[in-house]
Amino acid sequence: MSEKTKPAASKPASALRDFLDSEAAGGIILMGVAALAMLVANLPLAESYFHFIHAVTGPELTPKLGPMTVHLWINDGLMAIFFLLVGLEIKREFVDGHLATWADRLLPMIAAAAGMALPAAVYLYIAGGDPALVRGWAIPAATDIAFAIGVLALLGSRAPASLKLFLTTVAIVDDMGAVAIIALFYTDSLNMVALGAAAAIWLVMLALGRLGVARLWPYLILAALLWYATLLSGVHATIAGVLAAFAIPLRRSIATPDAEDSLLHRLEHALAKPVAFIIVPLFGFANAGVSFDGVGLGALLAPLPFGIALGLFIGKQVGIFASVWACVKLGLAARPRDASWLQVYGVALLCGIGFTMSLFIGGLAFTDAAQGDAVKIGVLMGSILSAISGYCLLRFGGSARKA
Repeated sequence: MSEKTKPAASKPASALRDFLDSEAAGGIILMGVAALAMLVANLPLAESYFHFIHAVTGPELTPKLGPMTVHLWINDGLMAIFFLLVGLEIKREFVDGHLATWADRLLPMIAAAAGMALPAAVYLYIAGGDPALVRGWAIPAATDIAFAIGVLALLGSRAPASLKLFLTTVAIVDDMGAVAIIALFYTDSLNMVALGAAAAIWLVMLALGRLGVARLWPYLILAALLWYATLLSGVHATIAGVLAAFAIPLRRSIATPDAEDSLLHRLEHALAKPVAFIIVPLFGFANAGVSFDGVGLGALLAPLPFGIALGLFIGKQVGIFASVWACVKLGLAARPRDASWLQVYGVALLCGIGFTMSLFIGGLAFTDAAQGDAVKIGVLMGSILSAISGYCLLRFGGSARKA
């Protein structure tokens, strides 16, 4: 064959592009950013790090928060966009995805409920004797989907696709529970006028959907107004993200997550990478930094961090695995396809990675700096133990399905 008749060489695939297109990339980057934050917080750069995080950068949007800082813009502003994406994913899965029927919902709903209740019970057993610590009961109840999927991705073909689907659906239902907890249990006082304004804005968004408005910009403008009204109301502003998501119209378009005729799919597709690669890493960097200077065994075993760590590491795995086992034995649901019980247990361990949502709830539960550091230590201990043990079990525990 002559040079002229040879087929053109195909363009080599970009390893970086393939990585960024994978669902696990955000979780892997989050791990690196969290490690960087802990490293910086324990180096001579620590003072500059903490000064930057708490630097005043904006006006006072509400007397409750005071002047806006970098930390507040990230936790109350950018994280509202994260919760907007969470809400979009929840709505899509329940209307047009893996949770569209009650048969599909049963196992992840039961597993997520048990995986939230038992960690809270473990925490209260250890730390509930101190009334000042009871408020932290929900910290170990959440699962970090990005972090957990990132760890699962490191296993490659050793983990069947059904395990990833199970982990994702449990984490999505878990996110629903976390959103409800934030709205119901971490709202101290309400401004009824602002709350009424937020409700009116949300109703207008719903009306736009009913009227068939097919452009995104009216919804986004109203979502920004909804965020500010919610901020003023006393309900945590990130709840506005979830409410806005529920008002975005969804047209069924199975297997086409960027379908042009579905506003929800278009917005979810547009937000996925900015949230995964900018917002969540920024949150991790701003919230994972904790100084271990002077932290000894006694501090690690104090009720607050120890209760959180055991809630994540023990409560999550026992609650999720026991509920799945019970559902299968009672004939309520089938075990994830092509997965052994050992692999199901490994995924239950990974559900104990509570990083992003646990740190977020911890920031709402405790505003004292010392308690905040204790929360970070507990979340990091529980999440790291869960990640390492889950990975090792799935990596070295065998892959053959057993009855």
